[in-house]
Amino acid sequence: MAAQTTILVTGATGNVGRQVVSQLIAAHSGTVRALTRNPAAAELPDDVDIRQGDLGDPSALEAALEGANAVFLMWPFHHADPAAAVVDVIKRHAQRVVFLSSGAVQTGLAPERQPHPVGRSHGRVEQLIEESGLRWTHLRPSTFAANTLWWAPQIRTADVVHGAYGDVPMALLHEADIAAVAVHALTEDGHDRAIHILTGPEVLTQAEQVRTIGQVLNRPLQWQELPHEAARRRLLADDTFPDSFVDPLLDGYADMLAGPRPALTHTVEAVTGTPARTYRTWVSDHAAAFR
Repeated sequence: MAAQTTILVTGATGNVGRQVVSQLIAAHSGTVRALTRNPAAAELPDDVDIRQGDLGDPSALEAALEGANAVFLMWPFHHADPAAAVVDVIKRHAQRVVFLSSGAVQTGLAPERQPHPVGRSHGRVEQLIEESGLRWTHLRPSTFAANTLWWAPQIRTADVVHGAYGDVPMALLHEADIAAVAVHALTEDGHDRAIHILTGPEVLTQAEQVRTIGQVLNRPLQWQELPHEAARRRLLADDTFPDSFVDPLLDGYADMLAGPRPALTHTVEAVTGTPARTYRTWVSDHAAAFR
């Protein structure tokens, strides 16, 4: 890829997108352009070219893509309905797209045959990108460590976290590692038509994750198991949690508990040269959110 590029980062103020922006700047990767709904509240570095809009606004996306060579695409929807229009706009401007897909996508299955709704939606986006003629890389991350921020309100007020499926094992992934792989794919050759399956370096159950947070905070945190329906009611009553994601989340946890233990990959290290960060490191980096 040419030394001077313009890279558009969608979802630029999210956990991963913000890391992609900062790491691209640190790598001196040309112009970094960020797409965000509210530029005034973005709190991005001064040298970022901030554009207002989102993926649901084709005209704003078109304007943001003017002169862009590559795109980091984060999919914010729980369905693939807008994907054809989004990919069509991207291919009219850019040559490369790095798509933050999902670990729920199973290789070898058509989108409509994916067993999980997240796998179906992200699998369809992957399919459209592959058919577009763009140079593409898919990132399929395991569970985001940042998902455990959902527990922060409970932890700030008590030493017990209530939830369902505490024995579910996860290979938690630091958002900085996802971003690091994305930056390499955006700025280096050798990632065309690659599917990078990303995991953290260890497998921890939800109960073990809570204990790890407690160890970092020096508090005796414990997991309190809830039945599926009780956890569902609790999440539906939480105004900060999207109702449309409650059932896919809990049903996904049930499937994960019944399925095989997550397999770890070394893709983060293979691509970046640095081993994936542990969950304890992630908690230390975000300890203030739990206090």
